[in-house]
Amino acid sequence: MSLKAQLHREKLKKRLRQGMRGYPVATIAYYGPDSLRATKVVVGIVNAAAGDFGVLERWILASGDARYDLPTIDAIVQLLARHDVKSVLGVDRILGCPHEEGIDYAVGEACPQCPHWAGRDRFAG
Repeated sequence: MSLKAQLHREKLKKRLRQGMRGYPVATIAYYGPDSLRATKVVVGIVNAAAGDFGVLERWILASGDARYDLPTIDAIVQLLARHDVKSVLGVDRILGCPHEEGIDYAVGEACPQCPHWAGRDRFAG
C-alpha cells in the first residue's frame, strides 16, 4: 500500500474512532466474497436525525481490496469532504457478500457466488 493510501486509511480509521460528532453522518460498509478481501464499499450520508440517506455511493473492484485501494480511499475522503461530514460510523471489517439479495440472487437464499457467507451471521463478528 502506498504512503498516501496508508495516510488516508489512517485518517478514515481515526474518524471512525471519534464516533458521533453531529450531522451529516457517513456510514462506511465493506463487502467481499469472503472475510479476507473487500471488493465493494458502500458509503451512505445522512444529513439529519431520522433522515433518509441523502447520498449513497458504491465502489466495486474487480481485483484488489477496497480497504487498501488508493483511488477508492481517495474517492471516499473526497466524498466526505464535499458533504462536510461531521461523523463517520462503521466497522473496519467485511460485513458480508457484495451481491444484493433479490437482485443478484433470490430472496431468502444464500448467494451462489459467495459460499463463504452461507449460514454465517455477518453481524456477530
